[in-house]
Amino acid sequence: MSVRRLAHCYGAPVSESSRDTAEGAGWGDAQPGDYRALMPSQVEKLSWLNPKTLWAARNGVLASWFGDPTGQTRSRWAHQQQAAGAPADRVIRRDGPDRFSFMVIGDTGEGDDPQYAVVPGFLKTGQDTDFAVLASDVIYPVGATADYGTKFFRPYRDYRAPIYAIPGNHDWYEDLQGFMKVFCDAAPLAPAPAPRPLTGAWLRSLLWHRPGKPDEQRLGEARKLRSTPAQQAVQPGPYWAIDAGRVRIIGIDTGLLGTIDAEQGRWLREVSQGPRPKILVTGSPLYVDGEHHPCPIEGGGTVDDIVRDPGHHYVAAIGGDIHNYQRYPVDVDGRTIQYVVSGGGGAFMHATHTIPRVSVANVGEQDFRCYPLRGDSLAFYSRLYGRRLRLRRFFTLTEAEATAVVAERLGIPVTRAQGTPARVTRRIRLVARLLGAGGRPDRTARFRLPVRKLYTRLFSPGSATYSPPFFKSFLRLDVTEEAVRLRCFAATGNLRQELDPPVEDEVTIPLV
Repeated sequence: MSVRRLAHCYGAPVSESSRDTAEGAGWGDAQPGDYRALMPSQVEKLSWLNPKTLWAARNGVLASWFGDPTGQTRSRWAHQQQAAGAPADRVIRRDGPDRFSFMVIGDTGEGDDPQYAVVPGFLKTGQDTDFAVLASDVIYPVGATADYGTKFFRPYRDYRAPIYAIPGNHDWYEDLQGFMKVFCDAAPLAPAPAPRPLTGAWLRSLLWHRPGKPDEQRLGEARKLRSTPAQQAVQPGPYWAIDAGRVRIIGIDTGLLGTIDAEQGRWLREVSQGPRPKILVTGSPLYVDGEHHPCPIEGGGTVDDIVRDPGHHYVAAIGGDIHNYQRYPVDVDGRTIQYVVSGGGGAFMHATHTIPRVSVANVGEQDFRCYPLRGDSLAFYSRLYGRRLRLRRFFTLTEAEATAVVAERLGIPVTRAQGTPARVTRRIRLVARLLGAGGRPDRTARFRLPVRKLYTRLFSPGSATYSPPFFKSFLRLDVTEEAVRLRCFAATGNLRQELDPPVEDEVTIPLV
């Protein structure tokens, strides 16, 4: 049963979602939303196909070649903040009732149409919430301090509660300088000792992209956009815990390469102790695209080992980095942990149609949820590459055609009811195959991973599109003494979904 129909059973009116109708997904002759009124008059459209952008974001590649220095840099930031008075346990203790609500939004900061299209629905849905958490990649492309005005302070100026954040790999491309200044009120980090000549670290340092000098006046002007007392929050560092109501929310920093250092690992084990229910927020999701990525900890063990430990009482793990929504309800020794991907807050959309038929940790297609739906994702990308390759008549699939061919390739029923079922032709099958549409594991196990990696490298990274539907998303979590209600809301950029953001997925997570 769809979220909309389930809600109506309980008398709660909600707008149509993509699981109900094509119009609910944002297709058709829809009226654009009013989000552009929130945007600056001049917007730089970020393209990941631009060599200048790729060169500025080179530190991730250098770290994979010559060793990752983020653990050492993170430790220096943490010790500096502790010396400046940050709590040693890095726990933020919020006074308030056991019942509270907060927002989660990931991978936001491109500063263009897809980011601002999320804002009206985010503000409407989150107007009575107590705080928000940004989960990964606050600022693209390199986390520069100069970009915070248009990519953080301006879009969220009317959110009247504090915003906490964990950094993503892009925030690390300038050694976290902008992130630490904005969220931790940190002074600049002193230069690290020079590496020994003719070592990998020395060669890395010669090519490393270094942060520019921050413009304090410009940042001060930007801060005025979120200057009310209710909006203020200072967090102890790039990783932290929040105690609110009965729940502890733990945010970890997975740096450039999706791992955590030994020092942070020890802290994570310490703050995970005890019977208090916990929710993890991480820059690297633990389940994504039908695969398990447990996140290694330097010195041994993984983040997911800590999450699965019954003595730690985790009920959910939410990760950014991948620009869509996914949910995997995983049974762990008789209890269910909700593993969620929530990276649809503003960056270009990562495809969901490349996700194969899900079969991981006893989670199958009947339990798995994603947004956008795979058929909508394939239709979106067919239009995108039809325009780019000037082959619209060949590449472009209707949403009905895309939905039908995805169902055929995965061996699953169509997700939403169609008027007249689309006939799947050779052309439709070829386009789906060229665009990397996922297949059944029993048919594609040998070739599935290489094909998906090739697709990701050649097709998925690129500039965003600037006309709806954008298929963006964000979360609202409502916490009571007994349960957490997690809802994924959609933002298409159309007025209909802007005025009444549809619920694309909902789950109640028991705490007792």
